[in-house]
Amino acid sequence: MADEIDRANDQAQYLLDVALQRRRLAPSNRVSAQFCVDCDEAIPLLRQQTIAGCQTCVDCQGLREVRR
Repeated sequence: MADEIDRANDQAQYLLDVALQRRRLAPSNRVSAQFCVDCDEAIPLLRQQTIAGCQTCVDCQGLREVRR
């Protein structure tokens, strides 16, 4: 019984990993903000290009993630 559950968990994890990888590699039409929506500081161009659709600077994004 445990082997069946382990296989089911492995398969579920594999499917999740594949879906996340596809999402990461898929082209995005989202436009990144030029200024952070939280602090109004300019978002560096490299961040805008690297993280499609970003709306916050690195510092504010870090604060958001800590609050979760």
